[in-house]
Amino acid sequence: MYLTQGLHRSVQQKPNELAAVFGDRSTTFVELRNRVAQLAGGFRSLGLKDGDRIAYYGYNSDRFHEYYLAAFWAGLVVHPINTRWSGSEIAFSLADAGTTVVIVDDLAVEKDLLAHPAFRELTALVWAGAGQTPADALPWDELVAAAPIDDRRRNGADLAGLFYTGGTTGFPKGVMLTHENLVTCAMGAAIHRFVNCEAVFLHAAPMFHLADLAAWTVVNLTGGTHVMIPSFSAQLALEAIARHRVTDVVLVPAMLQALVDYPQIKEFDLGSLRHIGYGGSPISEALLVRTQKMFPDVTLCQAFGQTELSPITTLLLPHEHSLGSPRLRSAGRAVAHAEIKIVDDEGTEAELGSVGEIAARGPHVMAGYWNRPDETAAVLIDGWMHTGDAGYLDADGYLFVVDRLKDMIISGGENVYSAEVENALCSHPAVAMAAVFGLPDERWGERVHAVVVLKPGSAATEEDLREHAKGLIAGYKCPRSVEFTEALPVTAAGKVLKRELRESRLKASAID
Repeated sequence: MYLTQGLHRSVQQKPNELAAVFGDRSTTFVELRNRVAQLAGGFRSLGLKDGDRIAYYGYNSDRFHEYYLAAFWAGLVVHPINTRWSGSEIAFSLADAGTTVVIVDDLAVEKDLLAHPAFRELTALVWAGAGQTPADALPWDELVAAAPIDDRRRNGADLAGLFYTGGTTGFPKGVMLTHENLVTCAMGAAIHRFVNCEAVFLHAAPMFHLADLAAWTVVNLTGGTHVMIPSFSAQLALEAIARHRVTDVVLVPAMLQALVDYPQIKEFDLGSLRHIGYGGSPISEALLVRTQKMFPDVTLCQAFGQTELSPITTLLLPHEHSLGSPRLRSAGRAVAHAEIKIVDDEGTEAELGSVGEIAARGPHVMAGYWNRPDETAAVLIDGWMHTGDAGYLDADGYLFVVDRLKDMIISGGENVYSAEVENALCSHPAVAMAAVFGLPDERWGERVHAVVVLKPGSAATEEDLREHAKGLIAGYKCPRSVEFTEALPVTAAGKVLKRELRESRLKASAID
């Protein structure tokens, strides 16, 4: 299968029905098909050929939607860029992927990214924004006016996208996902109703994020309607749901909390909303209770997975959201396209109920890390993706995630690798050592917390370190809390005992 297949089907079956809405702009399926075919021709006119990468950096919009479809139509590989990254992180991913064409909008101007050297070395910069086209950039409408081309229909094992994740070594890794990976995951998600078929779906989560792309793929394959808001706010989301009669949305818990906490929520007509998918970070039972009280007629579905798994591997289905049930603390069971197992330190399957590393197998497992064969071989073993997460299975196959083997923090639905943050902090001239880990946070699920040892005779404040880190890594990765200490606990081999640090902070907060 291929990722433009749903568009062809929808044009055949309902050409004049609504395909996408963004603000006051809307397109039918036949209009969308025509724009995509022309935009794909515009992409190829830039000298791009099958398998070349094309990036997008910007707000959610109908143009982001068209970018995905046109890139696949043209036989290209998508490279969506995290809009919270710093210029140096963006530059690294462009160089690593060999991406020479980037589409940007007003967000790039707002963040003053166009002056970065990485953007001056591109073959082409395409302007998809609302403001004035920057110098040396090609207007979006010029590419959409190009001669249409036939759908290349790259499919199956052909590479569809490079999706960069935080790296444990301090550098992002490009996860290679194929057409088969993404379509398989979407099919499984549709079967289990992570997103309903033919939904009117709201893109409130960032469209560069794979969780949103998984939902995007379901909506395309099943002929639904896409509704976009530029970025998440409770006000914008509620307005869009009411105005466009949205039926489905996928949110991270922090977004869900902002929605149910919005003071004027009862002023909106939300009667069209039928389903909320959520995932990406821990969620409290208290938030689930409040959500069900606020939306008694709305079903809920939780997803667990990771970018390397396209990304969904288990789901806690709507009928399994019984308040008070111990399984509400689980991540659900394996979806139709996946197998899961728990392995011990030797890689042997663990006994039922025993905690070990979560491994997954199926056609949704990534093709590997871009240009990183050793790191690929370390996690893909005999067809099984070793996730780096720890958990256990109960007698009925419900997965309980209990810890992360990797030093990863999930804050507001975004992955933060502690090594990246530690590297940034330790580059400050006053810092001798730093240990970074996650602590529970009511708003973000987890917050990035740093314990720092300063060099003798040096001084630095929490704000000094945070501002220093912001120059090197994305703002969401920077510590939300910092404490200073004279020494860090270490093993005999000199490894910092982060778990000991974290547990002591958790005990202290419990006593408080």
